[in-house]
Amino acid sequence: MHRFLVSAAHKSSGKTTLCIGMAAALRALNRDGKALSVQPFKKGPDYIDPLWLGLAAGRSCFNLDFFLSPNDEIRDQFARYGHDADVCLVEGNKGLYDGLDLKGSNSNAALAKLLDLPVILVLDARGMTRGIAPLILGYQAFDSDIRIAGVILNRLGGQRHESKLRAVIEYYTDVAVIGAVQEDPRLALVERHLGLMPANEATAAERHVADIAEIVARQVDLDRLLAVSVTDTALPSLLLTPAPQHIVPRPPAPNSLPAAASPPVRIAIARDAAFGFYYADDLAALVAAGAQLLAFDTLHDSHLPECDGIFIGGGFPESFIAQLEANSTLRNEILAAIDAGMPAYAECGGLMYLSRSIAWKGKRHHMVGVITGDVVMNAKPVGRGYVIIEPTRDHPWPNTNKTKSDNDNVSSSTAPTALHAHEFHYSSIENLPADTRYAYKVNRGHGVDGKHDGIIYKNLLASYTHLRATAGCDWPAQFVQHVRNCQNQ
Repeated sequence: MHRFLVSAAHKSSGKTTLCIGMAAALRALNRDGKALSVQPFKKGPDYIDPLWLGLAAGRSCFNLDFFLSPNDEIRDQFARYGHDADVCLVEGNKGLYDGLDLKGSNSNAALAKLLDLPVILVLDARGMTRGIAPLILGYQAFDSDIRIAGVILNRLGGQRHESKLRAVIEYYTDVAVIGAVQEDPRLALVERHLGLMPANEATAAERHVADIAEIVARQVDLDRLLAVSVTDTALPSLLLTPAPQHIVPRPPAPNSLPAAASPPVRIAIARDAAFGFYYADDLAALVAAGAQLLAFDTLHDSHLPECDGIFIGGGFPESFIAQLEANSTLRNEILAAIDAGMPAYAECGGLMYLSRSIAWKGKRHHMVGVITGDVVMNAKPVGRGYVIIEPTRDHPWPNTNKTKSDNDNVSSSTAPTALHAHEFHYSSIENLPADTRYAYKVNRGHGVDGKHDGIIYKNLLASYTHLRATAGCDWPAQFVQHVRNCQNQ
């Protein structure tokens, strides 16, 4: 097995593009008569990079996040999803030592130590020559427990530039140069596509991945990469114990049936170019909890599939605003279903779609209208980063404590009620009624108004917060049970 973490000195060094290329190029290698299986992981909260990494590797990418999961769960996730792969590639976020706190307890370096991974350091080499040596030496000396197994020089200015850097690194350091990638306008174009749209939205996604893989395969020494990342160490046996309820081995196909004793609840899930922000393990947890996921297309389908509940995740509805408005038949059907009491859950882009309207670029377009508020797109992020929320007594799902506390209507219990999650939205919602009920109090983050999140209407919960099925937050089982309870009313 080969395992490694790819990081950089700072963000925007090109590591995502290189990781996509390495995943696809390694997958194309033939060893002992078979292709290598590559399991990608992404550190931190992210939807877009995992979509591309999963497309490149041919296996769903999974997120590893210190803020959302304790260390044991991260190790468990890594073992569970990666134990049967030939290569485990973990893409870091930001720089190698960057983190939320002074000691870097949630940094890429901390993840490398937790999972015992060698680090491949991507260095944006533009304008650098001899100065690259103290940079590498400093990164080695800063934490002697981190094994920098190699560097990939990125955005080189030509062969002469590459030769100078290789000579400097060889003379002053003991670090291997795994690759040297020249500045390439094709990669710049591809990178803009990757940043602007998720893989499920780009019709040319496979061509983009193939272009990246071809460039990376020529300029990164894949054999040397495999040599410096090889390990004979088996994953710790304790990590291969039966998974907790919220962790299952593989994500389901959109229309797969769970093997459950009770009949599955049918949940219609929006999966199209406008809505594609779903975590693979969350979808798996929904199926494990007894859901049958039925995909529908908000842009082209005139009707919902026959279902017991609705789930609309995040995405870029503003990019398809005219098409969403034009599909009035489906919008009206969703409105009627939720008005009639159908349970539904929406996150971020889904909340926007269920609102009365979205205003963007000087135009306002009608949306579903079940939420009597109007969404406005802003030039800068309104909510960005990690959030901590507490369920209120109005939270509609089961297993949420309903006892009113003395503090701002927050549910009280001897067990912790705070949920760790994340948000990223440029939109805000206006004109909500004064009597709007909320499922969460926001302790950190923005949510709807800086104090509340999780708009409740009948059996709908719609929030800017993105939940994760991690320790302390088994939201898939709660939502599935909510749908069952609504069936029995």
